[in-house]
Amino acid sequence: MIDSVRNTVLSTLNKNNYGYISPSDFNLYAKQAQLDIFENYFYQYNYQINKENANLSGTGYADITKGYEESIDIFSVSKLLYYDSGNKFFTPSQTTTSDDYYLLNSIDVFINLLGSGTNTSTNANDLIDSGADFVASGVSVGDIVTNTTTKLTAEVTGVAVTTLAIDANIFLATPNNYAVYGGGVSERKVAERVSQNKITMLNSSLLTAPSSTFPAYTLGETTVSIFPKTFNTYGAVRCQYIRYPNEPKWTYVTLTDGAPVFNASAGDYQDFEIPLSDGPTLTLKILQYAGMSIREIMATQFGQGLEAAETQNEK
Repeated sequence: MIDSVRNTVLSTLNKNNYGYISPSDFNLYAKQAQLDIFENYFYQYNYQINKENANLSGTGYADITKGYEESIDIFSVSKLLYYDSGNKFFTPSQTTTSDDYYLLNSIDVFINLLGSGTNTSTNANDLIDSGADFVASGVSVGDIVTNTTTKLTAEVTGVAVTTLAIDANIFLATPNNYAVYGGGVSERKVAERVSQNKITMLNSSLLTAPSSTFPAYTLGETTVSIFPKTFNTYGAVRCQYIRYPNEPKWTYVTLTDGAPVFNASAGDYQDFEIPLSDGPTLTLKILQYAGMSIREIMATQFGQGLEAAETQNEK
């Protein structure tokens, strides 16, 4: 998709003798254009919800809201949060979950720690602890196993006294620390987000204080604080969030005459992540940025005019 969009942008600029944009400039404009469209999904989604509430939106193929939901769901991620200290867990970031979050949608807390320890040997797709009794601990198929040393997670597929069969090979060395949490619906609670001043008031009374049945969390700059404070292990907290789209990058090889040629096999190649249907909008937005860069107001106005017409048609 990214090569098609770039070719369209260059063709429009060249046809009207507006000028040329370099691959590095194109990548910068592509990143900003994708972010503009991504953030606009949420405003358009809200707009369509309001139309539904006013009985002005259709169903079936005319269900525009569903299209925006699917576009946003592309960026939906569910991952365990890295443990920091005390009752704090790091929010999603490049250094923890490998992507930055745009919106924290929900936080689940696993309330039933069935066991923890250190593996004593390794075998593919197994957790082996010669000193454990997983049967007596109540571990069952579907429970969650976390390697708290390497921060990898798997699901239990079989239970023996000292061995758990799991669906991924996450114990490649020994000793690695582990924790096993109950994965059933009743063993997973959705934490309620509260403000910093409200959590103080809630904790001041035994009647209103968060519990394992009704957990709560507060959001800080880089961490999430879980209440009650008994949750303090990697694997205890999972977050479902909307991440930012990956930064697009048009990669190329340079021929002897200096002309860049698209190279999709490059290690740092990254296509657009938004749906193909937004390709025309991407092109128009990049044209606007390119027009400002080369100081060609007509290119900017051309992109703005077509984008405004497209937006009006969608409404």
